[in-house]
Amino acid sequence: MATQGAEVLVASNRGPVSYTVGSDGELSSRRGGGGLVSGLSAIGPDTDAVWVCAALGDGDREAVRRADGGLLPAEDTGGQRVRMLDIDAEVYADAYNGIANSALWFVHHMMYQTPLEPVFDAEFRRQWDAYRAYNQAFAQALAEEAAPGAAVLIQDYHLALAPRMLRKLRPDLRIGHFSHTPWAPPDYFRLLPDDIAAELLTGILGADRAAFLTRRWADAFTDCCHAVLGPGIPSGTEIGVHGLGADAEFLRERAHRADVDERMAVLREQIGEGRRSIVRVDRTELSKNIVRGLLAYRRLLEDHPEWRARVVHVAFAYPSRQDLALYRSYMDEVRRVAEEINSEYGTEGWTPVLLHLDDDFARSLAAYRLADVALVNPIRDGMNLVAKEVPVVSDEGVALVLSREAGAYEELSEHAITVNPYDVVGTAEALHEALTLPDPARAERSKHLSDAATALPPTKWFLDQLNALRG
Repeated sequence: MATQGAEVLVASNRGPVSYTVGSDGELSSRRGGGGLVSGLSAIGPDTDAVWVCAALGDGDREAVRRADGGLLPAEDTGGQRVRMLDIDAEVYADAYNGIANSALWFVHHMMYQTPLEPVFDAEFRRQWDAYRAYNQAFAQALAEEAAPGAAVLIQDYHLALAPRMLRKLRPDLRIGHFSHTPWAPPDYFRLLPDDIAAELLTGILGADRAAFLTRRWADAFTDCCHAVLGPGIPSGTEIGVHGLGADAEFLRERAHRADVDERMAVLREQIGEGRRSIVRVDRTELSKNIVRGLLAYRRLLEDHPEWRARVVHVAFAYPSRQDLALYRSYMDEVRRVAEEINSEYGTEGWTPVLLHLDDDFARSLAAYRLADVALVNPIRDGMNLVAKEVPVVSDEGVALVLSREAGAYEELSEHAITVNPYDVVGTAEALHEALTLPDPARAERSKHLSDAATALPPTKWFLDQLNALRG
C-alpha cells in the first residue's frame, strides 16, 4: 500500500489537457474545460489532487513518454497534477470504440435497431477483454497515486469496472462512481449478455457511492441491480443524485468578449433583420435527434406558412466520433435534410436553415445570446447542458423547446415547452407556440429557466459529491 500520495483523485477517459506534435517535434498543449475542470479547481491549491486519464492520440502518448514519472508538466495542466496513461492503442480502440461507445452508450441511450443489432459474438467478447484491461490500468494507476484513505471519483461508462478493481487493490479508499449518461431500464439493459450485465453492475457496486444526474437514472440503476443480481443486494453502496448545472459566471463573461460580438453581427446579417431565430447547438451524436428537429422545422414551415421568410433555423451540428461509420452517415443525413429544406422553401433573400458543421464555441455563444427559441430535443440524454446554458446567456430571453427524455427535463420542464422527441408534428407545434409567445412571457420563462439551470454549478456539483463521499 502507498504510504503517501494524493488526497483527492479524479479518473476519466479524457483529461484536462491534450497534446499535438508539431512538424519540428515540439509538443504543444491545449487545456480543456467542462464541469470536472471547474469542480476540481474548487478544492483549492492546498489539497493534494491527481487526475488520471488516458492518452487519446499520438501527441498525448509522446507527452507521456517525455513526462517525469508519468505526471505531466504543471505548466501544461494549469497547475493540476495529471497522470496520463499510455494504454496500448489497440486495447484502447477496442475498449473505447468497441465497447464503451458501440455497446454501453447504445444500451444506455436505448439506440439499437434491435431486428439487426446488437450481436454479442466472439469479437465482442474479445473487445470486452480489452475493456477489462483498460479499466484495470486505471485501477492500478489510482492505487499507486492515492494516499491512505483518499477520496477517488471515477467518471462514466468508460470506467464501470474500475471501482471494484480498485477496491480489491486498495480497500482503504473512499471510492465514488458518477454516470454522466442515462441508465437503461432493466428490460433494455438485459440486452447485454447476463454475465456482462452482472459484471458492469458489480463493478460500479465496488464503489462506496454511485451517483447519477437525475433520480430517474439512479432508480433505473437500482432496478437493474435487483433484476440482474437479485433483490436486497448487500453491497453497502450509497446511491446519490447530483444534477450538474451551468457555470453562469464563466458563460456570461465569455459570451461578452469581442470575438462573440463579431460572430453575433455575422449571424444577425445571415438571419436577416426582423426575423425570428430557432437555435440548436449540438454534437452530431445519434441521441441528439438533429434530423427529427430539422423535419419538425420543415413541418412548421408547411403547417404554418406565415413563418416562411420570417424565421431562420440556426443549426450547429458539430462533428462527433467521426471515426465510426454510423456517425459519418448521420452527419451526411443532417446535411442532406438541411439542404432539402433550403431547396424546397428558400428564396433569394431567405435561407431557412443556417447549418454549421465546424466547431466554434464563440459562435455558439453568439447564437445563445440572440436565440428567440432554443430547440433541445434529444432522444435520450443524461442531462444536456445546452438546455441550461442558453437561458443563462440569452440577451432578451429565450423560449425553450425541450425533450421530456433529457435529464434536464426534471429541473426545467415547468418553464419549458416540452415535447416527445419522436413526434415531429408535435415538435413543430411546440416551435410555433414558442415563436408566438409574447415577449414578456418569454422573458419571464427565461429568467426562471436560468435560475433553475444555475442551481448546482460545476464547483458545487463536484464538492457535493466529494463531501458526500468523505462523509
